[in-house]
Amino acid sequence: MYQSLVKNLTRLTLALIVLGCFAAPVLAGSATWSSTNIQYLYGSNFELGDNSRSTITVEHANNWNYGDNFFFVDITNPARTGDQTQTEAYVEFNPRFSLNKILNRDLSFGPVSEVLIATGLEMGNGFHNYLYGLGVSLKIPKFAFAHLNVYVRDNPNEDGVTYQFTPAWRVPFSIGSVDFVFKGFADIAGSEGNKEFNIDFQPVLQMDLGKFVGAPKQLYGGIEYIYWYNKFGVDGVHESAPQAMIEWLF
Repeated sequence: MYQSLVKNLTRLTLALIVLGCFAAPVLAGSATWSSTNIQYLYGSNFELGDNSRSTITVEHANNWNYGDNFFFVDITNPARTGDQTQTEAYVEFNPRFSLNKILNRDLSFGPVSEVLIATGLEMGNGFHNYLYGLGVSLKIPKFAFAHLNVYVRDNPNEDGVTYQFTPAWRVPFSIGSVDFVFKGFADIAGSEGNKEFNIDFQPVLQMDLGKFVGAPKQLYGGIEYIYWYNKFGVDGVHESAPQAMIEWLF
């Protein structure tokens, strides 16, 4: 019965992901807000792969009538050089469905402004994970946004399921005439099958470079720091890697 429940929830998750991907534009007519960016990152001191690597990332986020969507794809080492360098792709898609809007009720309380059904799909070279659970959007002074999602995490190639907590945030601030953004996320996942408990923490500090060339809030430069405890759930593999980055929003 437990395995049947997990399979049914996985099917539901896939259905919601498909809805978020294809039906949202039809139901909403158009997104109420959207943002797309392209990033280039370069860093070293990585584990489980090339020690130094470059990455091109494409991100898209939007709000629609009944929720929000977040999607990104990482292409690592896109300009492959040498026999030891591998080009890899990683994709995440995270649709959330607002219970406030679907039920037409005010579910806010304390700092919580919205309660949502949270789903996710993670796909990389040789693996994929399904996520389903609940999320909240938070109202915190000076934050552009703050989200917290609590998932059941299911890797179909591992025995059982586990949990995942994912906070994400964005905080704009200024020092004198210079504008900055502090943003990021953390994935905190339990053990599952042969995978160990792991934490993937990725804060980013950026400066608004576009402000100095007549394109404010369009071009950013900064540093992303990756700290990954038990990377990919591998016991004892701990990654600490800063990356220089440039980001263009359009």
